Amino acid sequence: MKEICAKYKSNISKTITGHHVKNLFVEDKYKLLYCQVPKAGCSNWKRTLMVLAGMAPNAQSIKHDTVHDGNHLRELRTFDHKGVMHRLETYTKVMFVREPLERIVSAYRDKFENPNDYYHNLFGKPIISKYRANPSAEALKTGNGVTFKEFVQYLLDVHRPVGMDIHWEQANQLCNPCLIDYDFIGKFESMEEESNFLLRLTGAPPNVKLPSFKDRNPADKRTSTEITEKYFSQVSTLERQRIYDFYYTDYLMFNYTKPFKDLY
Repeated sequence: MKEICAKYKSNISKTITGHHVKNLFVEDKYKLLYCQVPKAGCSNWKRTLMVLAGMAPNAQSIKHDTVHDGNHLRELRTFDHKGVMHRLETYTKVMFVREPLERIVSAYRDKFENPNDYYHNLFGKPIISKYRANPSAEALKTGNGVTFKEFVQYLLDVHRPVGMDIHWEQANQLCNPCLIDYDFIGKFESMEEESNFLLRLTGAPPNVKLPSFKDRNPADKRTSTEITEKYFSQVSTLERQRIYDFYYTDYLMFNYTKPFKDLY
């Protein structure tokens, strides 16, 4: 990662602003800073932070909406500059990443294949209106039923009808690892083992472990390599190449291998 930062991002400003830390959550008792990368286990990490902070007896008891309604965990950007810098310099800084294409398939399935008024309204409608040849009045009205191919077209469009979203933004853009010196970068693929190793290291009580449950759409199978390949078979070779290019920095930085043989 340091190598890639030196090669591609050596010209970035070294001044840390609120914008750079907007996805970092603070746990003062165990001196942890956690950067959220959605679809890479962030709900279960946030649950764990809440348990460490004494807000809940165990992670299992915390509902999904409680985790994300925002008033439980303190965001780093809510401190003054001195408070931000002090924590960045002294706390253990952690982020978790996931295979980039798997992460966006997971995000697509979560937001577009399940009932979700917010995403269907905000993203579904403009996506259908721009990329579907003859959309029905119903589809335009509800924004339901965005296909994976339409989602990919939207991602690749420099003139997107609606901006990016934290669920599919690149991990390096969310957490700025070239600027913030993370102590740990874990991988979703070995999350349980790595998280529990990290928790022991921070001195967390031995009974605090990262929960492994999938909580958004528990009936759905967790997005795997096979499922990812199935979704990407719905787009053209060129689109696949361009999506890989889009997440290329994440691939390099977090040392993930090329997802398909025919990519260059």
